[in-house]
Amino acid sequence: MAVTTVRDAVRALMREWGLTTVFGNPGSTELGFLTGWPDEFRYVLGLQESTVVAMADAYAQLTGEAAVVSLHSAGGLGHGLGSLVTAFHNRAPLVVLAGQQARELLPGDPFLGALDAAEFPRPYVKWSNQPARAEDVPAAFARAYRMATQPPRGPVFLSVPADDWDRPAALLPTPPRVPGFAADDEALAGLVAALAASRRPALVVGAPVDADDAVPDAVALAERLRAAVWAAPFSGRSSFPEDHALFAGFLAPNRAAVATALAPYDLVVVLGAPAFTYHVVSDEGPALPPLHVVSDDPQVLARTTAPGVLTTLRAAIRRLTGLVPEATRPAPEPQTRAPRLPEPAEGLSGAFVYQTLADLLPENALVVEEAPTHRQDMQRHLPIRAHGRGYLTMASGVLGYGLPAAVGAALAEPSRRVAAVLGDGSSMYGIQALWTAVRERAAVTFVVLDNGEYAAVRRHARRGGAEKVPGTELGDLDFAALAQGMGVTGRHVRTAPQLRDALRTALAGDTPTVLHVHLAVTGRENAAGGR
Repeated sequence: MAVTTVRDAVRALMREWGLTTVFGNPGSTELGFLTGWPDEFRYVLGLQESTVVAMADAYAQLTGEAAVVSLHSAGGLGHGLGSLVTAFHNRAPLVVLAGQQARELLPGDPFLGALDAAEFPRPYVKWSNQPARAEDVPAAFARAYRMATQPPRGPVFLSVPADDWDRPAALLPTPPRVPGFAADDEALAGLVAALAASRRPALVVGAPVDADDAVPDAVALAERLRAAVWAAPFSGRSSFPEDHALFAGFLAPNRAAVATALAPYDLVVVLGAPAFTYHVVSDEGPALPPLHVVSDDPQVLARTTAPGVLTTLRAAIRRLTGLVPEATRPAPEPQTRAPRLPEPAEGLSGAFVYQTLADLLPENALVVEEAPTHRQDMQRHLPIRAHGRGYLTMASGVLGYGLPAAVGAALAEPSRRVAAVLGDGSSMYGIQALWTAVRERAAVTFVVLDNGEYAAVRRHARRGGAEKVPGTELGDLDFAALAQGMGVTGRHVRTAPQLRDALRTALAGDTPTVLHVHLAVTGRENAAGGR
């Protein structure tokens, strides 16, 4: 009778949980995991580990299931750490496996050994481990999966010595994922009473609302309350349809701006967002109105002095909708929509590119964005109308997410059109993922907005009074040529007619396309967000 190995036991768990798509970049210490690769498993190869992690991040977020990532020892994990920071802030359920040198070599500090392997990715993982014995690896993998997928979701890390995979191990049962959890009745009753007494309530929605597939529920709650709805600062997902009459806009990432925007309300209920994420120092502004924070993350609730309700979002929102009285107050005035921009005679702006995308994107398109300099343009001219899973970006501010994330998104949602809008600077952090897009036939339309610089950095320098700051100028990058060098169709776009024609062609195709959009100098001045 054949002996069951660690590899057999882990693969059995992967099959039972449906974890048969693995994102990786292989090395010698992973050969024990990879040998005899099952025909029904899919290995998505990335040419650099940061792109591997970012692809898996988007894939996991959109499938709602964990994604397995295979990295090479300390060096591969080191390359992927920037994207792991993003996955942590995006709350992407990743099971990151890294090869470690053989156990018998570890006392001698071997070549390709990882020093204190379990410590390396902390604190940007929920759990990190290198099992003490080979036979403990399957149980550690099971724990990692359940930890990654239980709320609040997030990445976990497991270091596995190279010779463990061939050692004998027992098959394990496959326990189900840990489900969401409901709010304490007393805490929820306090929130219901506050909402019933409010005359001008507002909601602030964060990414976990979308991650919990609760956007339709948030819409129902807002309509029952006739409450204005704001998007939290730096949210990595769209958690409320931005063309809805109750959508009030986007909170800016500074204390004074948030306080000013929320000042008209007598109660603010924060759903799944930190209260609040700031990026720049400002004055205090007016006093914040009374807040209640609903979150599945104890750390978020511990950081605020407001009353908190610990619960997963969909369960809480549905219970609130059933408990609060239906409001008879007038609905708040809809926000003023940005006027349409005239077609430029020459030169393109980021705003006009977004307006054109809004005109041409299919109804169920998915937008992946990493162009922080032009994020305000997007918010004004490309509203995300989807009632869930319509938008992804990096919640961390760490560049290099957007291009590979769009590839992972297309693999997760092959029936949808995926458009990735990227800055020229951020594109270069993950350009290798174009090769994977071709290999996996990911039909992504990559729109690279080229303003020839790290404009967000330049804006922060100007605002802070920093002078003669080096390293902000780019230029002389040919993204169409870079794309073609990896087998992707690439086009230069300089005029409005070229933009419309290129977008129509790319969005109708079934292969990846890169559109190198050359922006006019004036397009550089609308710098929002940050790096």
